[in-house]
Amino acid sequence: MEGYALPDDMPLWRRHLDPDGYGYGWLLVLILVGLGFGLGAPEEPWARVVTLVLQSATVLAALRVSGAHPYIVRAASIAVVVAIVGSAGVFISAGEVGKVAARTVGLMLVLLAPAAIIHGIVRQARISGVMTVRTMFGVLCVYLLIGVGFAFAYGLVSAAQDGQFFAQMKGGDHADFLYFSFASLTTTGFGDLTAVNHLGRSLAVTEVLVGQIYLVTVVALIVSKMARPPRPDE
Repeated sequence: MEGYALPDDMPLWRRHLDPDGYGYGWLLVLILVGLGFGLGAPEEPWARVVTLVLQSATVLAALRVSGAHPYIVRAASIAVVVAIVGSAGVFISAGEVGKVAARTVGLMLVLLAPAAIIHGIVRQARISGVMTVRTMFGVLCVYLLIGVGFAFAYGLVSAAQDGQFFAQMKGGDHADFLYFSFASLTTTGFGDLTAVNHLGRSLAVTEVLVGQIYLVTVVALIVSKMARPPRPDE
C-alpha cells in the first residue's frame, strides 16, 4: 500500500497524511464514523450540527487525500467553517437548526466529496499504472457516500411533501432515511419502510440501479485490476 510518488525514507506518520499514502483508509473510517453517528443519533438540533461537522470533515479529508489544489482546499475550508459557525450560532441563539437547511448543506457536502475522491483515484492510477488496496478504499468511500447522499435527498423530498415519504409512517428522521437508503443501495429491501409517492419511489429505484451498476462495473473492475505495487528494485 505504499505510495508510488513517496520517497522511501518518508516517516510513517507522513505516509498516513500524504495524498499518495494511506489517506483513503482513514477517510473510509471517518465516513463510517459519520454513518454510525447518523444511524444512532436522535433528530435533535445539536445532532444536526454534529452531523454537519462530520460531513465537513469528510469533505476536507477527501480533498486533502485526493491531492486537490491548495486553493480549492482553502476555499472549501472557509465554506465549511462558515456553515458550521452559522449552524452553531443558530443553535445557540434559537435552540434549533432547521431540518431542511441541515439536509441541504449535508447533501451539498456529500456531493462534493465523491468528486474529489474520483479525481484522486484517477490521478493515483495514472501515477502508479496499477490498482491497489488504496484504490479500493477510495472506491468504497464513494460507494458509502452515495448512500449518505441519497439519504439527505430523501429527507429533502420528505420535507417538501410535508413529511409524506414513507408509507408506514409520517415524517422520519435522518436515521430512518439512512436505513432506507442503504437498504435500497444494497438491494436488501427489508420492506418495513417503503416510499409512498412517485418522486420517492423514483429516487429509490435510481439508487438501486446506481448501487448495482457501481458494484458490477466499478468495484468489479478495480478488483480484477488490483495488483501489488512494484518494488523500487524491480
